[in-house]
Amino acid sequence: MQVKKVITYAAVAFVVFYLFTRPAQAADAVNGVFDGIIQGANQLATFFSRVLA
Repeated sequence: MQVKKVITYAAVAFVVFYLFTRPAQAADAVNGVFDGIIQGANQLATFFSRVLA
């Protein structure tokens, strides 16, 4: 359990460091993640609309 906590703190520290040192690239990464989620949702909507049509 202790290892999980240390890894979590290290990951949070890395994210904070990345946000402060490269904010433009961090914003691009977040936009990429959201674009991927939206694209996946659109694909699921297309799938279900074709299955139910």
